[in-house]
Amino acid sequence: MLWSKPESERAGTPLLVLFHGYLANEEDLMGLADYLPGDFTIASVRAPQALGPGYTWFPLMHEPDFSLQRVVDAVSDVDGWLQQVRGQHTSVSLLGFSMGMAVASTLLRHRPADYAAVVGLSGFVLPSEEDPFFRDAELAARRTPFFWGRDQADPVIDQPRIEFTNDWLNGHTALTKVLYANMGHSINMQELGHIREFLTHTVLRGAGTDAAS
Repeated sequence: MLWSKPESERAGTPLLVLFHGYLANEEDLMGLADYLPGDFTIASVRAPQALGPGYTWFPLMHEPDFSLQRVVDAVSDVDGWLQQVRGQHTSVSLLGFSMGMAVASTLLRHRPADYAAVVGLSGFVLPSEEDPFFRDAELAARRTPFFWGRDQADPVIDQPRIEFTNDWLNGHTALTKVLYANMGHSINMQELGHIREFLTHTVLRGAGTDAAS
């Protein structure tokens, strides 16, 4: 895990937790910290399973060893850590890229009351198969602010997952959706500006206070 602030400077700050994508690591997203509001303490978490040049949170959905339980196990470990540290912070928000968006959204679905806002970048939301780990009805009642940015021509996330994610986010969150041309499966400067605005409005200016309490 990487932190943007030393331990002595973290207490009393809003926490933003980053979740990298498939075959990346905790260093992959820390470069975003320079473009996000400095009020946040930012923590970037490494996925648990080493694979190829990096790490993965769970097997890809088309692979034979994928299961929702593998997702729940990985997210439960992160959830346990968050329960230990969240009391030090004024709020907790989540940001996930690609597969990391599935992790961030699953954490939100497990504890809808715990998070001020969520940012999902070039990623997707997983079908819950009515697993009780996912408290989707509670989340739909709360409507946590959720930013979803992507390129409409993203070559990695297939159309069925995009359609499911779009329907699910519209039905369960206060969704801000932005499409970016010629970005591919990545993040661009325009999107970083929008994320900064979103986090400033929903978290730092108090719009996300209820969700964080």
